[in-house]
Amino acid sequence: MPQPYFSRILLKISGEALGGPHGGLDPAAIAKSASLVAEAIACGTQVAVIIGAGNLFRGLAGSRQGMDRVGADYMGMLATCMNALAMRDALQTLSLPAEIQSALPIAGVLPPFDYREAERLLSQGTVVLFAAGTGHPFFSTDTTAALRALEIRAQAVFKATKVDGIYDADPVLHPEAVRFPKLSYDKALALHLKVMDANAFALCQENHLPMVVFKAGQEGVLREILSGNFQHGTLVTE
Repeated sequence: MPQPYFSRILLKISGEALGGPHGGLDPAAIAKSASLVAEAIACGTQVAVIIGAGNLFRGLAGSRQGMDRVGADYMGMLATCMNALAMRDALQTLSLPAEIQSALPIAGVLPPFDYREAERLLSQGTVVLFAAGTGHPFFSTDTTAALRALEIRAQAVFKATKVDGIYDADPVLHPEAVRFPKLSYDKALALHLKVMDANAFALCQENHLPMVVFKAGQEGVLREILSGNFQHGTLVTE
């Protein structure tokens, strides 16, 4: 088997990818996201995963409705724990070893985050799911993805989205929008492209960590990208 373009990645999956039309946890959607991880593993890539909470609860949305922001963010962190448990079950159904590490540990259920243990597990071929964000309010799962990727020495952050990469305009509203196969951080900033939230983007840029944006749900796309073909995604680097 040829060596993958990236030997270790941090895969960011949105919470919505695990939900049905009305949110919640949808078994078919969870299985589809698990198959995405399996596709990367089959390429010989070590995979860590972070899942958002949008299918269950968004802390920022809760605060906009009058909830205390700190409490709402902690609720969102707990929602990511539920998503991680669901994903671990789906991965194990595919006979893929998977473990969870949580910034908010629960004895007997969710062990604490430990970057050394995470690296050891990844090197053995185990999928590591990071739950509960950074463990602190006011930080998104995008920021957590960049932070954890750096801590485990991943070679790139992969963000699964609804579109096949980064465009110069919203392709849903502007069919003529042009997709970038590769893009520099400086150009993304100059064009005011919202790749990830500002904190996540800054962490990746300052630490020279590549970012790959691709469309989830298209079978074979992740395999192509991990072979170095960015025809159906966008690579953001220095």
